[in-house]
Amino acid sequence: MEIDADRKVYIFTHGRADLRERALSALESAGVDRNAVVDAVPSQTGQVGDYMAMLWMPPNPDHIKMQRITDVVPVEPEGMIGLWKGVSKDDIGTVPL
Repeated sequence: MEIDADRKVYIFTHGRADLRERALSALESAGVDRNAVVDAVPSQTGQVGDYMAMLWMPPNPDHIKMQRITDVVPVEPEGMIGLWKGVSKDDIGTVPL
């Protein structure tokens, strides 16, 4: 799995903030620059070419699902998903947590 170092990686902890540091270390060991990681928020999405790192599967994740954003369309925000509802993505790999 290749990650473009010039792109942001949006991390989704799915309510497991207690695993954030562990997830950052796992991403770093997979070649992701810790400084490129941004906490995902419902009010702002990434751009095409950026990445999503989701702790998977909630509520007790054992890996990080890596995805590349392929499209972003305007949507009305919905619940906790917010604007991410309009994001299309492709799975590109996993990182053990």
